Amino acid sequence: MIDHFLSGDLSDVEEAVRKAAAAEIMPRFRQLAADEVVQKSGPHDLVTTADRLAEEHLTAALTRLLPGSVVVGEEAVHADPAVYEAVNGDAPVWIVDPVDGTRQFVRGEEGFCTLVALAHRRELLASWTYAPALDILATATRGGGARLDGTPLRAGAPGPDAVLDIAMSHPDYTTDAQKHALLGLNVPGFRPRPCGSAGLEYLAIARGALDAVAFSWEAAWDHAAGLLMVTEAGGAHLTLDGEPFRIGGGNALPFTAARDAATARRVHEALRA
Repeated sequence: MIDHFLSGDLSDVEEAVRKAAAAEIMPRFRQLAADEVVQKSGPHDLVTTADRLAEEHLTAALTRLLPGSVVVGEEAVHADPAVYEAVNGDAPVWIVDPVDGTRQFVRGEEGFCTLVALAHRRELLASWTYAPALDILATATRGGGARLDGTPLRAGAPGPDAVLDIAMSHPDYTTDAQKHALLGLNVPGFRPRPCGSAGLEYLAIARGALDAVAFSWEAAWDHAAGLLMVTEAGGAHLTLDGEPFRIGGGNALPFTAARDAATARRVHEALRA
């Protein structure tokens, strides 16, 4: 079933992502009322009416496109953490972040996106990264490459002695041990900065505009689409124990994704130092 779906025309998925953004996200962009923004676990963890309604829209559309599939969405998991278990199940799973970069969305900034990835038995198969305010769409398929608005993406590689530009986790989302590891990037040779929308940081890597990220959380909806895109653009990712990131969880954190394998190893060694 899943192979047949992937061998077909995936433009219906792109259309579903665009329609969800057009119907539920963009009409609320810079138009949010105070009661449409709710703080979840902290001041940097927000949810809006747009997040909830866009996820509901995508859940209906994506499961209709692939009968028998299930959806693991950020807001559904917030309401019922048991929903996350489907990532490790046998059914094809759509991993959805309806508004990645909610803080930016709430502030009226354009740096947010909708993330959708399709996985089966913990293997990433396809992804869509759509930034509606910027009107750009990146796609990736396993073994089929990554594209931005139809143009192939190649991450390339920085020079061996280049100062690396790295987007890092916000301190609010790190344990003391993770903070200590991330301090390994505050040395000559690295130029760290706080991360914005995870999906758009991954896109920057796939475009060769950012060298790496170092993230300390493993929620699949933030990383699945971007990790497949980066991998298909020639990049690599490593967790703190030197293993690739696993969308099913249990990763040693923080982890890095980078433009190429050598850069990933360089960041990984700094985190372990």
